[in-house]
Amino acid sequence: MLHRRHFLAASAAAAVTLQAPFVRAQSTTTIRMGALKLIHSIAPHFYEKFTPDGYKVEVVPFESPTEGKNAVVTKSVDFGMFGIAAALLGAAANEPIVVIASACNKGMAVVAGKDSPVASIKDLKGKRVAIWPGSTQEVFILERLRMEGMSIKDITPVRISFSEMHLALARGDVDAYVGAEPGPGVSLASGIGKIVEYPYGTAMGSLNMVFGAHRETLAQKPDITKVILGIHRKASDFAMANRAEMVAMAVSKLGQKKEAIEQSAPNVDLTWKFGDTEIGQAKTYAQHMLELKQIKQLPDFAAFFDTRFVDEIARQA
Repeated sequence: MLHRRHFLAASAAAAVTLQAPFVRAQSTTTIRMGALKLIHSIAPHFYEKFTPDGYKVEVVPFESPTEGKNAVVTKSVDFGMFGIAAALLGAAANEPIVVIASACNKGMAVVAGKDSPVASIKDLKGKRVAIWPGSTQEVFILERLRMEGMSIKDITPVRISFSEMHLALARGDVDAYVGAEPGPGVSLASGIGKIVEYPYGTAMGSLNMVFGAHRETLAQKPDITKVILGIHRKASDFAMANRAEMVAMAVSKLGQKKEAIEQSAPNVDLTWKFGDTEIGQAKTYAQHMLELKQIKQLPDFAAFFDTRFVDEIARQA
């Protein structure tokens, strides 16, 4: 009987030992995070460094802001980064998208040929200017034109995607473009272009990309929301404090030349804070979209913004 008891005890201990790793593996929570293939959205690639035990973050890349936003709406990912324009388009159409933090400010520029006489927004009059319709950049340039007493009728807008703008300028197809990094950085590094203006002098500030979630995700998974935003804060702060590592990560993940990314990096502000200032800028942006008839109605702002998680993080920081 003694031998049998020892055998049973040893068997039980062995079972616990064998099961322990399986239990830990089963308890790991995977968070699917959508990110764009842009330097604006490089912070998630640093998430692994700051992910606590028991969690794993899977970064899912998207080509366009709309794809990223739709992935959140359909719950293909748990959270995502995309432009404020995509978020507002969804919310104005009553999609359950909620902005819970910021992701990136700045990251845009008006670029002209290096030897071009174009040196200011007013100099764009009568020029061919590449603009991507429906983008965040379009709203910014239209407002800058208005501030200079001009309108879209004073220039010749040319529909060109962000990735093609630098090449179009190099070929002479356009006189200038309103681009997104790393396009301006590529134009500077190659000696093709010069910066006419970083268009951050409007009431919209430098607002660009936001951190979004499905409304039900916030209600059903508040603990996971706190975890991912805690990771996001640390990753964003780390990347901004270690620009060389941000450049190296962008070169590795985006396949861009280091010289171009080094030019782009100072024009990229990775961030997580989203408070009264950002809400005011976003509301101004939404009003412009309404006036441009890009949306049919303003979203329900009370449901569109939820800052309680970043507010708590800010108090603890």
